[in-house]
Amino acid sequence: MLGNFDGFHKGHQKVIGAAGKIASELRTTLTVLSMEPHPRMYFNPSQKEFRLNSFRTKSHLLENFGVDHFIVLPFDKNLATMEAEDFVLDLLLEQIGALHIVVGYDYCFGAGRRGGVNVLGWLSSQEQFGLTVVEKVMEDDHIYSSSNIRDALEAGDVRKVADRLGHWWHVEGHVRKGDQRGRTINFPTANLFLDGYIEPKYGVYAVRIIIEAGEHIGVWDAVANVGRRPTFDKKDVLLESHIFDFDHDIYEHLIKVEFVDFIRPEMKFDGLESLKAQIEKDCVTARELLALPQNQQSFISSPRLEEHL
Repeated sequence: MLGNFDGFHKGHQKVIGAAGKIASELRTTLTVLSMEPHPRMYFNPSQKEFRLNSFRTKSHLLENFGVDHFIVLPFDKNLATMEAEDFVLDLLLEQIGALHIVVGYDYCFGAGRRGGVNVLGWLSSQEQFGLTVVEKVMEDDHIYSSSNIRDALEAGDVRKVADRLGHWWHVEGHVRKGDQRGRTINFPTANLFLDGYIEPKYGVYAVRIIIEAGEHIGVWDAVANVGRRPTFDKKDVLLESHIFDFDHDIYEHLIKVEFVDFIRPEMKFDGLESLKAQIEKDCVTARELLALPQNQQSFISSPRLEEHL
């Protein structure tokens, strides 16, 4: 199974599901092959981060889906200049031992992206390996694509993002110490940097915090702000989450923040009191949004391979 799978949306799940079904029929393992860094970042390293998933998040999503092996090739000069035919013959067939290759309809590979499904088809007939090309996955007139989902995320429409991903969009990271200003107004926050992730629209969101290790394992409702904290003239981008009914030290803990709904854009306030008053309102709104039946965590459950077999 070949691809980048940024976001691991419903289209990706369809493609990997097809590969999983074939692997089951062949009584072999399901392997996903990807590259790191993303080729776009390799050719233009100064560009703004655009990925929907960090490498860690993508790995977790594929593992939870039921992928047996996740092979990540270092995208470097050697791989960037490798001809399409060599990529298939030397790497996929000889080194990895692929029996059957599954790709999406628009998959491109090799130097200059000169390889595509037509090249794979010709090599398949010559070398006698199996090939399946999965056509585009659509819902009504919408094609599932990472670029469309990025657009929705940058507009703050995280509910649409969840519908198109088939799972809640989330950020994973270790909790870092901030200025601890939230404690002075009774709204302490768990802070994450958005390393490896696209930045969603700056503003306040209803979120869930998932702690999977340690003494505070569980799922917690919360309200979060993404942005530069203009009230305090900060410039770095931070994800700050205030967890409801929670008073524990989780610094350096690995957590997930699931984005459920957008509340309002980021604002600049004239002081701590006005900020505190607005946060109180945001907390009420977040609790109401998280209590809605369509926003329950189980309403959009994590995708599973068996659903596609």
